[in-house]
Amino acid sequence: MANEDLFPAEEKISGQRSPAKPEATNIFSRLINFIINQSDPERQKKKLLKDIARQLKRSKYKFIKTKTDEVLPGLALFFYDIYKTIGPAQVLLDHADSSSVLKTIIIERFLSKEQLEIRDYLQEDNIKTLATTRDPKSLAKECKDRLITLFSAFDNETVNKINGNYNGLKAFLKFIHYDYYFLLRKFDSGLPERDFIYKPRFDTISGGYITDDLKDWLEVGYAIDKNLDWNELFDVLQIYRDVNVVDQGQWRKILRQVEDCKKSTILELVVRYIDKNPYFKTEVNSPGEKIVEEYLNKLKTQTEMTIQKVLRERQNKKIDGLLKEIFGTVAVSRMKNYTEKNNMVFSKKMLGGFIYVAPLNYLKAFLLDYFKKDIREVVDVLLIRGKWSTNIMSQQLSESFHALMQVSEDLLQFDDSLSDEGQLGIALRNASKKADRDNTAMTVLRTQLKKVNDRALSMIQEAAQNLISVGKNLKITIEDYDRKPHELIINWKEIDISSDHQIRSKIAVVYKKIYYFIQLLQYFLKKNDGTEGQ
Repeated sequence: MANEDLFPAEEKISGQRSPAKPEATNIFSRLINFIINQSDPERQKKKLLKDIARQLKRSKYKFIKTKTDEVLPGLALFFYDIYKTIGPAQVLLDHADSSSVLKTIIIERFLSKEQLEIRDYLQEDNIKTLATTRDPKSLAKECKDRLITLFSAFDNETVNKINGNYNGLKAFLKFIHYDYYFLLRKFDSGLPERDFIYKPRFDTISGGYITDDLKDWLEVGYAIDKNLDWNELFDVLQIYRDVNVVDQGQWRKILRQVEDCKKSTILELVVRYIDKNPYFKTEVNSPGEKIVEEYLNKLKTQTEMTIQKVLRERQNKKIDGLLKEIFGTVAVSRMKNYTEKNNMVFSKKMLGGFIYVAPLNYLKAFLLDYFKKDIREVVDVLLIRGKWSTNIMSQQLSESFHALMQVSEDLLQFDDSLSDEGQLGIALRNASKKADRDNTAMTVLRTQLKKVNDRALSMIQEAAQNLISVGKNLKITIEDYDRKPHELIINWKEIDISSDHQIRSKIAVVYKKIYYFIQLLQYFLKKNDGTEGQ
C-alpha cells in the first residue's frame, strides 16, 4: 500500500494534507505500539515481570521486596514452621524411602484375615515344620495352590490403591527429607540443626541465594496430595517406627499452607521475579512405583526357594545316611585331581568346572574299598566254585563284573591325567592361562571341560549300569539259595561248606552295599524336579 493511501480523498485532490485529528492519531499510535510490543520479546518479558511484581505486592504472603530482589524473613518463617513439624521425622524416617518393610506393611494392610493366614502358611519356618511330616511333593503343590489364591485377591482396584498409597508415602518422604536446614541457614547462619528451643533471627537476604533451593522445594511440595488418606499413611508409619512420627494436627496445617501455595503460585512467582524468567513453571515428578508385583514375585520366589531348600536338606540327609551305610562316614575323599579344590580356578572365570565331583569321588571310593575286595571275593566264589545250570546268568555276572574292573582302571587313569603333569591337566592349565585375554582360548577351555565332564559322566553311568546288573544277579542267587530244590546253582552245599556256611550272608551284605550305592548315584544322575529318591 502506498503512503498516499493513508490520507483522505480530498487531500489527494488538492495535493495538501489536512491537519490530523487528535483522536485518530492516538488510536493509530496505540495500535502501532501494541504491534511493536507484541513482536518484541524483551518488552513482553518486562511487562510480564511488572505484572508479577504487582501480584507479589498484593499477595498476603510478604516473601519478597521487589525493588531490591531481596527475600524477607517471612519466607524463612514459612519454611521454619514446616521444619519444626517434620524435623524429628527426618531422623525417625532416615532410609525409609528404600525400606522393603514399609512396602510390606502398606500391602498387607489390604489383606483379609484369610489372606494373612495364607501369607503365614507360606513363611519359611512354617514350611520347614510342615515338611517334617508332609510329603514334599504334596507340600509343594499345596504352597502353589495357596499362592494362586493369594494372587487372585489383588484385583486392579486394590493394586491401584496400594500403589497410590505407597507413592503418596514416597512423596511425603521426599518432602520431609528436603534440606530445610540448609535453606534456613542462609537466613540465620547461627541456626542449630533441629534445636527448636533456639529463637531464630532471620535476616533479609538476596533472592539469588535461594532460587535453586526454592525450585527444589517446589518439586517436592507440589507432589504432596492433600486428598491422600493421611490417617492411613501415619498409621503405617507408626507401625513401622512404633511411634507417631509427625504431629497430625500440625501436619494438616502444613497441608493447607502447601495447597494455598499451589493455588496462589506465590513461590513460583517469587522464583520468576528473582530469576527474571516469567515463564518458569514447576515440573513435578510424582513417584510412580508399582510395589504389588514386586511383593508377589518376592513371595513366590521365597516360597519356591524354601521348598527347594527343604528338598535339598532332605536329600542331603538321605545322602548322608547312605554314605554312612556304605562307607561308615560322610567324609569320603578319594579323587586327587577331579576335585572341588581344583574348581576354584574355573569359578574365578565364571565357569562351571568339574561338575561330577561328588558322584565320581564316591564311585572311586566304592570301587577301591568294596568292589575289589568284598564284591570280588563273593563273585569269584560264585563263578569259580559254583556249578550253574545255565551259562547265561553266570556269563552276565562275569561280564558286568569285568566291565566294572575296567571302569575302575579307567577312573584311576582319568584322575591321574588331570594332574599337573597329566595330559588333560596340562591342556586345561594352558587354556586357563590364556582364557582371560584370548576369547579363542576361552572357547577351547570350555570345550575341554565339556569333554572331561562327559568322560566323568560316562564312567559313572557305565558303572551304575553294570552294578545294577551285578546286583540283580546276586539277588537271583540269594533267591536260588533259599529255594528248594535249587535251580540256578546246583552245588550250594559245597560252596557253603567252603565258606564256613557264610556264603548267603556274604552275598546279602554285598547286595545291600550295591543297592545303597545305586540309590546314592541316583541322586546325582536323575534330572528331575529335585525330589528324586523321595
